[in-house]
Amino acid sequence: MDHFDSIGRRVQSGIYRAGARGRRPRVPATPARLEAAARRRMSRPAWSYVAGSAGQQRTDRANRAAFDRWKIVPRMLRDISVRDMRVELFGRSLPAPLLLAPIGALGMVRADADLAAARAARSLGIPMIISTQASSPMEAIADALGDAPRWFQLYWSANDELVESFVRRAETIGSGAIVVTLDTQMLGWRTADLDIGSLPFVRGQGIAQYTSDPVFTRLVEERVATPRTTTEPRPRPSPGAVRTLASLARAHPGGFLRNLRSPLPRAAVETFLEVFSRPSLRWADLAWLRDRTELPIVLKGIVDVGDARRAVDHGVDGIIVSNHGGRQVDGGIGALTVLPEIVEVVGGRIPVLFDSGIRGGADAFKALALGARAVCIGRPWAYGLAVDGADGVAAVMGYLMAELDITMALTGCTTLAEIDRDLLRPDA
Repeated sequence: MDHFDSIGRRVQSGIYRAGARGRRPRVPATPARLEAAARRRMSRPAWSYVAGSAGQQRTDRANRAAFDRWKIVPRMLRDISVRDMRVELFGRSLPAPLLLAPIGALGMVRADADLAAARAARSLGIPMIISTQASSPMEAIADALGDAPRWFQLYWSANDELVESFVRRAETIGSGAIVVTLDTQMLGWRTADLDIGSLPFVRGQGIAQYTSDPVFTRLVEERVATPRTTTEPRPRPSPGAVRTLASLARAHPGGFLRNLRSPLPRAAVETFLEVFSRPSLRWADLAWLRDRTELPIVLKGIVDVGDARRAVDHGVDGIIVSNHGGRQVDGGIGALTVLPEIVEVVGGRIPVLFDSGIRGGADAFKALALGARAVCIGRPWAYGLAVDGADGVAAVMGYLMAELDITMALTGCTTLAEIDRDLLRPDA
């Protein structure tokens, strides 16, 4: 029997047995309670960055509303005694159709955030998509992952040499795919962050992939060697500026005291802001990336049927239907709304994954029923991280696996192949 065949019952019974002894779960299973518990443990800047969305948060709400428009129709009298949630992606068998989506700057939540998430993924055997904006270098995250699968998310930099370096490093750590995030050529209008004037990257947070990269390090050293001249008066130090300086010194490689006296941490941030994104990126540029790696290339951020068709035409290996969890465009379409259309136009030629709005196993079930091969989980695992570190991430992902397993059973499904559109009805 597969390890995950009975995860639903095992997780349930474990919680109930502990409850009989007077112990409640440290990590809430109810999504709203999990979110509230995480908020209590996060600083305001961390909460604003992780939980906030673009503008008036309408796309975030649209993501959730899109799930509510589909209702599950269970089937009865089927043998559901053994279930199998395994899925194959790019030649590797995975125990469940769940991946940890990339989330940047989680060092704001916990100093060991990415390493803790990697340990959780390792304990469950599920893939982690390592963020370009992680707070630990990809090599350290890979070590924490052990034998667990890993993909690397690529924000396409304005510097080609840096892009090549990231890709080479991703290959070296054994990445199973390069996930190119398309929808962040510039940061969205994120009002929660704007209200408190907080951007983690300005404080040196979330740029560990850069400061650990030889190409980026050379760019920073060149910047320090040829300082920019300015006629603007030097501002007087303020408490906020001192806190930023301390943050830069803590986040940059090397000792804290040494970094306080060094121009490198500030130069690293200035260099990052210059090279972070490439607004001029076009479809034709994908050929450049294909020439530089044999890894599968997956495009994340597709919500348009025409773009899905173009992705297939340009020879990519997979797409992730996603609107960045509502963080980029306010008033955008819910990602699940367009999933069936995109699955239809792709026609099974490449795997279609889904991201944006999943809060529980039943949500994952709906996305799978609408044609997704697997789903990426974002904010929920970050909330688990805030509540209980690696154990919190493992608990949240375990809950998702358990609820998906139970939902499969209660709808008469024993394999992922049996989860299909006939199990859903649009809300009247």
